[in-house]
Amino acid sequence: MYYIYHIPGKKIGVTRNLNKRVTQQQGFAEGEYEVLFESEDIDEVSRLEIELQNSYKYPTDRTLYKHYVNRKKMNLNPTEQTTTFPTTKAKLSIFLRENLGAEWETPQGWQFSITEETIPWIIKNAVVSTYRDTRVYIYNKALKMFLDELYGVTQMEIPGLQNHDKFDLIRKWASERGIYEKGDVKTQFSKLVEEVGELAKAVLEDDEIEFVDAIGDCVVVLTNLAHLGGHKIEECVDSAYNQIKNRQGKMTNGTFVKQTPPNDIHPDSSFGQYIERKTQQL
Repeated sequence: MYYIYHIPGKKIGVTRNLNKRVTQQQGFAEGEYEVLFESEDIDEVSRLEIELQNSYKYPTDRTLYKHYVNRKKMNLNPTEQTTTFPTTKAKLSIFLRENLGAEWETPQGWQFSITEETIPWIIKNAVVSTYRDTRVYIYNKALKMFLDELYGVTQMEIPGLQNHDKFDLIRKWASERGIYEKGDVKTQFSKLVEEVGELAKAVLEDDEIEFVDAIGDCVVVLTNLAHLGGHKIEECVDSAYNQIKNRQGKMTNGTFVKQTPPNDIHPDSSFGQYIERKTQQL
């Protein structure tokens, strides 16, 4: 049985074990939460959870519960660019057969499933991870193109990132989840620090997949941070580019060090005083 539970003022979620999920893990005893709905139909529960979250004005989950369960069961790691399977290339066929019918969703909303049609494609196009040979990954866009061609769907008929400005989609996603209504620049800045920490971890561990994912997360947070600050991320990028496009400098120890024009040097600085002495000598 699946239960949709409500912790007043906190959240709405789904679980099969109320005691473990709500009481033991989240610390809410009976009487501090309520069960809004129960069913054996995971599709119905997944759909209704989102509707109730919207109705109660809570942030909505990015992934339907049924996709989260399938993904957790398979231990998949879908990012915007790739989906990683926790198995070797040699055992990939067995892994896919054991999970036939399972579904997952990418961050941009593309829904995939393991079927008789997708299994051969996944096996043929899977790439062994550079950092761990017990994991293989596929490129989501390539799989989507394969399915579009298989089912005769043209790109213009598919709602998705390719038909919209990505920053607009990020803002739409954030608005629908109450980030702009309930958040502020301080909360988003804290989130940015968290994502930068994830990026640092990926760099230190040479984790290519998490590296890509963390950079994408930083861009999402920066987009929301700019919006909450009364600006668009596009404006910020344009402003930065206009400042650097004619900048001169040199590479020092792997870092570009800009050449500071004389007019930008403070006259009281040691270098400013040096320039002044040289000018007087001319």
